[in-house]
Amino acid sequence: MFGVVPKSIWNKTNPADANNLCSWALRCLLIEDGNKLILIDVGIGNKQDEKFLSHYFLHGDDSLEKSLHNKGFSRDDITDVFLTHLHFDHCGGGTDWNADKTRIEPAFKNAKYWSNQAHWHWATQPNSREKASFLKENLDPLAQGQQLHFVDPLLPSNAGLGFDVLFTQGHTASMMCPIIKYKNYSIVYMADLLPSIGHIPLPYLMAYDTRPLLTLVEKENFFIQAATEKTILFLEHDPVNECCTILQTERGFKLDQKFPLSDLG
Repeated sequence: MFGVVPKSIWNKTNPADANNLCSWALRCLLIEDGNKLILIDVGIGNKQDEKFLSHYFLHGDDSLEKSLHNKGFSRDDITDVFLTHLHFDHCGGGTDWNADKTRIEPAFKNAKYWSNQAHWHWATQPNSREKASFLKENLDPLAQGQQLHFVDPLLPSNAGLGFDVLFTQGHTASMMCPIIKYKNYSIVYMADLLPSIGHIPLPYLMAYDTRPLLTLVEKENFFIQAATEKTILFLEHDPVNECCTILQTERGFKLDQKFPLSDLG
């Protein structure tokens, strides 16, 4: 998760257990906007077999379905599923077994699923390095019906979802980070551009990034603007912190504030 950064350094912010594993979140974002109920990313899901899931030591009582229920919604209420990218930990919950477990189908039957053509092509014809992250059972059911839609990178607002999209290329091809205006705030869903507060220092990049030096440039360019404009960064993988802001100092970028999303009212 921290690439070339030595464990003796990153272990101070994200302590590993006896198996050299760290805890990470799969934090989705639900947006209620008029008659739209938009879900950004959908986690790993639970349709994989026990062997697959055992590699990741899933733990805790939270689930996407439980979280939706706690807000008074069900999967059938979702109108749009926006997938930042198609690695299994971001899109796996988008498909599930049908009632008699004879086939895998879209889990949100009334929703449009949003990706983009460049990333869809990248995911469905994967390179050897990322192949294990792009699973056919997550993608094929979406392509078989009428639910899959693509955001135009030249007109990222034209999907009518009510937010703009930042496209990045370092983590994987054409990953999308939603830029959401809420009250007087600008909130960016960071996906894997900034997995956690522990990744704020510029060199702290994941080994999962396919083009780490490009991630470095994209991250710095984004941080310069985010620090100036006090942009709120919504963290998908941080196990503790939901949101943060950052500062630019003479010694680099630093954490400013951290807080739950509910603090915005």
